[in-house]
Amino acid sequence: MENRPHHTETLPKSATGIRGFDEFTFGGLPKGRPTLVTGGAGSGKTMFGMEFLVRGATQFGEPGVFFSFEESEKDLISNFKSLGFGLEKLQQEQKIGLDYVHIDRTEIEETGEYNLEGLFVRLGYAIDSIGAKRVVLDTLEALFSGFTNEMILRSEIRRLFRWIKDRGVTAVVTGERGSREGSLTRHGLEEYVSDCVIVLDHRIEEQVSTRRLRVAKYRGSSHGSNEYPFLLEEGGIFVLPITSVGLDYEVSEDRISTGIPRLDTMYDGKGYFRGSSVLISGTAGTAKTTMAAQFANSTCNNGERCLYCAFEESSNQIVRNMRSIGLDLAPHRESGLLRFVSVRPTTYGLETHLSTMFRHISEFEPSVVVLDPITNLISIGGFDQVKSALMRMVDLLKSKLITSLFTSLLECGDASERRQVGVSSLMDTWMLLKFVESGGETNRTLNVIKSRGMAHSNQLREFVLTGKGIDIIDVYTGPAGVMTGTARASQEAREKAESLREEQEMERKKREFEHNLAATEACIAEMRAKMDSDRQEMERFIAEHESRKTATFQNREQMANLRKADKDIKELT
Repeated sequence: MENRPHHTETLPKSATGIRGFDEFTFGGLPKGRPTLVTGGAGSGKTMFGMEFLVRGATQFGEPGVFFSFEESEKDLISNFKSLGFGLEKLQQEQKIGLDYVHIDRTEIEETGEYNLEGLFVRLGYAIDSIGAKRVVLDTLEALFSGFTNEMILRSEIRRLFRWIKDRGVTAVVTGERGSREGSLTRHGLEEYVSDCVIVLDHRIEEQVSTRRLRVAKYRGSSHGSNEYPFLLEEGGIFVLPITSVGLDYEVSEDRISTGIPRLDTMYDGKGYFRGSSVLISGTAGTAKTTMAAQFANSTCNNGERCLYCAFEESSNQIVRNMRSIGLDLAPHRESGLLRFVSVRPTTYGLETHLSTMFRHISEFEPSVVVLDPITNLISIGGFDQVKSALMRMVDLLKSKLITSLFTSLLECGDASERRQVGVSSLMDTWMLLKFVESGGETNRTLNVIKSRGMAHSNQLREFVLTGKGIDIIDVYTGPAGVMTGTARASQEAREKAESLREEQEMERKKREFEHNLAATEACIAEMRAKMDSDRQEMERFIAEHESRKTATFQNREQMANLRKADKDIKELT
């Protein structure tokens, strides 16, 4: 990875306005100096120069002059009109000057003192007439086509570049790529007298077209030295400078819901970290796209934008399929919160795919990006190339604090799962979806392999697709381990029946106990009644005895009184 140096940049620069280019040049082209843009036919040299001029006039208040030695003024206006550049209007507003200089070999006489003073006068007049700050000369080969004397050629090239510096204008000079080994230009001199050299390349590998840009030289300034993919599209050049992204981006403590409440619970109860990268791997049919769609739906329900890049299905097919589980994505698409980008990977090269996605990200400014599935990109690049591209994409998204979700198709077998480690190491969160076979059926399970920075569940969870989306089922462990599907239902039924039998037996024993208790209490009550009766009988006998005793004593005393006995009357004992 390349990082911008920490020292203060002192070289004045002119921003080009070309999307992505100013980032890895740290400001644009050297101000008041010539820059050479070289490349083969159709590589985008003229487009680069014209956009530099148009952006300067419309965005930075710097008028410019375009000197063409190959295309007429009429052709330039017509050609760039289709790209959205209104050159005719800019001419009328005195913001841009177009000049076609026809070079005829017969008009050039090479003598010892011959030079391009006539061109300088014409160019100087064009600059002064609109107060131009920028100049484009397209192309050197056409300008110097009549020169056969190499000494004069070299001398005039030096004088041209020196004249540009003396005028203090920021210039773009285009030139054809050289055919000699190690030469960037046809004459082999332009790159040495230029302060900045930009090389454009248009290559075709395995029938896939890719455009790349490289800064080969930049005097007095640091710059990104890698090759950067770029697109030629409506609106101009679009460069993807993601290889310049470092590892110093900001992170967030905020969380974003997965769209599945019970899955949020597995992620510390709060869902993914905002700005993190998430990988969902699984074999075909494990509901990777469904899980991604539910995440996208939740994002849009929260009023945030989601960019969904699909490499297998059209947007209409995804919307239709998701209705079967109760997800209606159509309203989000119509409201503009959800944007689909559906394209076959083989449509163009890997770098162009990344450039296209980056352009959509810049235009749409989503908070969530879904790529479904990334494994399809292997058809246009090897595993290592895809990993490198994904590394740049992940870093780019993180630098913008965009939450990204990638799905990855696994082939059956553990070897494919081990291969995933190369990609999963780039991700903050990795979730693995599997089919579990038992009882003659297959059931879906998920497992959170890792989730950096949070406590997460390590349980294997079964989930089902319902009319209301994905439903995660509670963990169930039977005698043989985690059970799913019919085996789980059968085991639950058996355990429920066993539990019912235990409850019934408990109720029987309870009733038996209560019956025995009632019988025992009745017996005790009967014994107590008999004891009460015996006590009463004993008390009656004692009372009668005491009564008879008292009566006997009274009778004896009465008899003694009648007999007028003189002895003591003793109580009966």
